[in-house]
Amino acid sequence: MGRSISFAPEEYYHIYNRGVDKRCVFMSPQDSERFLTLLYLCNSNEPVNFHKHLDRGMPLVEMFSFNHDERLVDIGAYCLMPNHFHILVRSRDSEGISDFMQKILTAYTMYFNKKYERRGALFSGSFQARHVDSDRYLRHLFSYIHANPFGLLYPLKQNKLDVDMLRVKAHLKCFPFSSLADYVGNSNRHQAPILNKEAFPDYFSTDVDIDEHLNDFFAMKDLAPDTLGLSS
Repeated sequence: MGRSISFAPEEYYHIYNRGVDKRCVFMSPQDSERFLTLLYLCNSNEPVNFHKHLDRGMPLVEMFSFNHDERLVDIGAYCLMPNHFHILVRSRDSEGISDFMQKILTAYTMYFNKKYERRGALFSGSFQARHVDSDRYLRHLFSYIHANPFGLLYPLKQNKLDVDMLRVKAHLKCFPFSSLADYVGNSNRHQAPILNKEAFPDYFSTDVDIDEHLNDFFAMKDLAPDTLGLSS
């Protein structure tokens, strides 16, 4: 089924997709690092010549130092889970999001299929998108996306009394394939250039802001991956 949404300049969108038949699409930390590198490299009008740099022995971490003439989109948050991903973006024009996602998903699928000796589609269609049409929804998405790794810490349904929220928040802040670490004072991560925080409201000026926002988010939910919407 195609997307019944068009992209408008300077609007916010929640972009997401999962593996075909809910299969795992990030089989190792190296796979996740590859996708994050593509999040940065593909966010440009310039073609991506990934293999040229790899053939020269350049580590992935050094590719985050490349300068972009102009970004296709602004990224405010992301999270990679074993079988799906979430990205919060701000469009710059009507075509940028589609061009950006086509570059990423094509490049990553080629890498994944070659590495694991498979053929065919890796993701369920191209990608899904929802327009973020209110400040309340935008604030919610920052928490929702960054809360996804909760399902890795508590994979089964839990009673609220069984959940250690200090442990949950520590886990979320340290999760390596989420942008939350870039909002908790760890702006020296090599993945930090993926984000363009200036294009988004400043919801999280301090660690206290983040803690309060996560507390509010989880307080509204039954602390279980299925009811949080994090189990897909």
